[in-house]
Amino acid sequence: MGEFLPLAALGPRIMICGPSNSGKSTLCVALASKLGAEAFHVDLFRHLPGTNWVERPDAEFAALHDAAIAHERWVMDGNYSRLMPQRFARATGLIMLGGGRWANFGRYVWRTLFQKNSRAGSLAGDKDSIKWEMVRWILLVQPTHRQRDRERLRQTGLPLVELSSMRELQRLYREWGLAR
Repeated sequence: MGEFLPLAALGPRIMICGPSNSGKSTLCVALASKLGAEAFHVDLFRHLPGTNWVERPDAEFAALHDAAIAHERWVMDGNYSRLMPQRFARATGLIMLGGGRWANFGRYVWRTLFQKNSRAGSLAGDKDSIKWEMVRWILLVQPTHRQRDRERLRQTGLPLVELSSMRELQRLYREWGLAR
């Protein structure tokens, strides 16, 4: 047996949380493909396609999110604390990704400049650009939320896989037989 819970222990509805640029969307697609489930990216519910990450109205965002979690089989990546209670109520398993702020920042710069419309979770018609608000979020704000977010997931009582580095995430891909 491997180092992680078996994938089957997480059930048919898996929620992936973690810092920005930690690999949530790529893992979401890989898991959904392996499980024959639908991949949902909460960022795509929140933001309007064809924009530089312009937010949808809150009610529309919540309606898209809630319609997706009503499906019988899904893998969903994203945080958005306000909608987590609904997701927790439907999820059968959780994955919490980690990673260092500088590594996540480097991935943000790389994906924003060089992976437009070619990465998992990319906004349709992506017009992405480096944003100082996002730099601040990744380097200063988000690291202060990690322990709170970890505790929140642990308190659900759902099966949980916690990863603290990209190296652990790569081992998870190997152990679960996932393809990028």
